[in-house]
Amino acid sequence: MRTRFLAIVVTAAMLMGGFFARTTKAQAALCDRTCLTNVADQYLAAMVKHDPSGLPLAPGYKYTENTASIQIGDGLWVGASELPTTFKIYAADPTSKQVAFYGVMKEFDKPIILALRLKVEEGKITEIEHIVVRDIRPVGLPNLVTPRPGLVETIPVSERVSRDEMYRIAASYFESIEHSNGDLAPYADDCVRHENGMQTTTNTKPMTTPLTSATGPGSNSAMAKIGALGCHDSMNTHGLSYITKIRPRRLIVIDEEKGLVFGFPMFVHRGNVRQIKIVGVPGVDTIPMNFGPVDLEAAEIFAIRNDKIHEIEAMGFLLPFNSKTGWE
Repeated sequence: MRTRFLAIVVTAAMLMGGFFARTTKAQAALCDRTCLTNVADQYLAAMVKHDPSGLPLAPGYKYTENTASIQIGDGLWVGASELPTTFKIYAADPTSKQVAFYGVMKEFDKPIILALRLKVEEGKITEIEHIVVRDIRPVGLPNLVTPRPGLVETIPVSERVSRDEMYRIAASYFESIEHSNGDLAPYADDCVRHENGMQTTTNTKPMTTPLTSATGPGSNSAMAKIGALGCHDSMNTHGLSYITKIRPRRLIVIDEEKGLVFGFPMFVHRGNVRQIKIVGVPGVDTIPMNFGPVDLEAAEIFAIRNDKIHEIEAMGFLLPFNSKTGWE
């Protein structure tokens, strides 16, 4: 009897041990919103300390910065000198096991914009992607102090749309650009776009835009008129028709609670458009274009509520024509 009792106890212990092992593994596999955000914060803190030793890196992890494959300790890890403070946007996506971050921090004590994507599987970081803008123009800095509320607030359930619909709406923005047609995307009346901090739509006063160097100083007045238009109407002017295509689009982090779609698209410019024919802007017929052939790797955030795009926050840097993203 005693032998039989001991056998039962041992068997029960083994079964319980297996149960707890499976539970622990399942918990590690399920990294929820809070878990994903904490991993992003842990990663940023380690980078500023220049010490990755405490990070849960998976064997064979992949890390790219501005499309180049590098190792932890290189790239922004070398000069990161201050954590993001007031400008921080998170998109947590437990469904795809990813978290994206967009914020302003310092490298060698100089402000930079970082777009970060991490993939976390079974408690381990398997993918790391950096997009870094190191030449922020002074005119964009005031818009990089505090994120717009629509990019950081949890939205009411009544204003949310399905995951598939969020993807479709974000993708329609790129269709709108490629076809110079504001009707192809559901822009809200209050939609405003920022690029590297600079407001490029709905401006109430003239502002230098990212295209100033490409179009020349003589086009400032024309660009100001286009920049005063909203997201929908500015598309109809054909002002972005110098963009050949946007491929790949990589809309890969979808935060349903905050209504955010975070993508890492590649904007392709063949350089064949040397003069933009502007439509529907009184006093503006054409704008010279001295841009391309070149590509632009970007990070784009779309804030979607009630089936409409309300905020667009974008950043990017230039690459040689026909570049790869590093994640093909």
